[in-house]
This record gives sequence, C-alpha cells and structure tokens, in this order.
Amino acid sequence: MPRGSKAKYTEKQKRKAEHIEDSYKARGVPEEKAEARAWATVNKQSGGGEKAGGSGRKTSAGAKQQARESSAQRAAKTRQGVPRAGQQLESMTRDELMDLARKRDLSGRSRMRKQELVEALRKKQ
Repeated sequence: MPRGSKAKYTEKQKRKAEHIEDSYKARGVPEEKAEARAWATVNKQSGGGEKAGGSGRKTSAGAKQQARESSAQRAAKTRQGVPRAGQQLESMTRDELMDLARKRDLSGRSRMRKQELVEALRKKQ
C-alpha cells in the first residue's frame, strides 16, 4: 500500500491511478505492487497532489510537462520493443534478438547469426 494520504489529489488523478493500477493487475502484477506503481506514475507525471493547501512543495508547470513527455516516450519505446539503455544487444539471446528484429521489420533476419542480428539492429536504430 502506498504511504500517505491521497486527500490532496484531484479526482482526475485518483481515476488515473485507478486505471493504471487495473492495467498492472491485468498483466499479473500483485495488487500492492500495482497500486504503488500506479501512484508513482501519477506522481511522476503530475508532481504530486494538485489540490490547494498543505505545505507540500510545488512542481512547476514546465517540470510537469517534461515529466509527462519523458514518461510517454519511455512507454512508447516499451511498446515498440526497444531495449532499455541498460540492456545491451549482446546480452540478449538470439530468440530475443529475432523478436526485436521482427518488431523492427528487419529484412533477411531469418538467415542471420546472433552477431549479424546485433550489427543489423544497431544500424536500424
């Protein structure tokens, strides 16, 4: 369960967190983890509770916009199958590389060896 009162969050923020939580649960994430991730996402995108009052720090509108954009870009890359920065192509199995090549519509992939897939995927980026 996430810490702290959610009284300072708008109804829109609460609905957003609920939808995100439902999405995580549908993917098999345990309920407590799903709820924590959902609120973390809402906080990342909006900078915390937006209702007036309290002594919490305010996040500027520019910082909120930048957080939303970076979050959306990461989500889009995940959907496209782009490996994260920490995941090197060399450490992936050939099957994982084939899946990534398929998602990127890399021609000639079925005849490539692992190292050839790595080189071709780097060129395609």
